[in-house]
Amino acid sequence: MKASLHSVRIAPKKANLIAKMIRGMTTAQAMNVLERTNKKAARLLEELLRSAMANASHNEKQDAQTLVIRTIIVNQGTAYHRGVPMARGRVRPMRKFLSHIDMELGLPEDEEEKMQRIQKSQRKQKSADSTSQKAASTVKKSNAKAKNQKVSKKTSSESPALSPVEGSASSSSVSS
Repeated sequence: MKASLHSVRIAPKKANLIAKMIRGMTTAQAMNVLERTNKKAARLLEELLRSAMANASHNEKQDAQTLVIRTIIVNQGTAYHRGVPMARGRVRPMRKFLSHIDMELGLPEDEEEKMQRIQKSQRKQKSADSTSQKAASTVKKSNAKAKNQKVSKKTSSESPALSPVEGSASSSSVSS
């Protein structure tokens, strides 16, 4: 249930704006949105969606109206190199970008399956966050221990010798 367009003459940024609009929609909703959007990318994606729906109904024997747009990937293709003439015989280079667009349709997930997938990804994220927090706390503890050891070395290396003022006062009291 896939369809693809390769080396189509539209910039990937422009095509991706329209692709974001319909990503995750049902095919009927996406067709409605694309028909009402006044952009070149909308015409291209509408054609691609019709092709993917035809592939699903012919090859996979699926009802095309119940399918959901799983993924739309817009990649940059090669670029045409053109030039605009400037003063003194110079040429300003221009690049006309081409796009590769891949679309995949799939069956809509049940709400339970969707919730399980989301919870699983959240658990993975939490476990990754907790391991990074544990690593950060051990680094902080080791830094604090190192600072405490430096402070204790400084205090132990300093002798409890008296200052010259205190030393003179104590020697005068001893001699009397």
